[in-house]
Amino acid sequence: MTIEPAIPAASGEFRRPRLIRFSDCDPAGIVFYPQYFVMLNGLVEDWVSEGLGISYHALVGDRRIGLPTVRLEADFRAVSRMGDLVTLSLSVDRLGTRSLTLLLRCFDAAGQTRMEVRQVLVTTSLESHRAVDVPTDLREAILRTAEAAPQS
Repeated sequence: MTIEPAIPAASGEFRRPRLIRFSDCDPAGIVFYPQYFVMLNGLVEDWVSEGLGISYHALVGDRRIGLPTVRLEADFRAVSRMGDLVTLSLSVDRLGTRSLTLLLRCFDAAGQTRMEVRQVLVTTSLESHRAVDVPTDLREAILRTAEAAPQS
């Protein structure tokens, strides 16, 4: 089975296929729910680096800008098992001065939602650990992505 690179969706979502691995699962053979949060954290990193064109490593490591989660709501709707190929998706629901709200989903090839998350991230200084304005280049990249999405 070949895993393809990120798939930009027509809806403005950032998408990434993901194979469910043995290490993702609990003894019942289904994804252990905290593993979804690990998968989605990787999706956020890929979105910043690949979807927005801003090095996540440089943002955190060099520029010392953090993106900690301050709110997380999750709904688990169907199980995922080892060997399943799912798609993880990310879209921006809200862009504030110092925060952004993301909608993250995991769904199967038929489009059935396995789980979905609403996540609020705050941009912080990793020196002071206080909230800071969303960096201009990050804000502009997010807005460009939103403008590129078809309007309904």
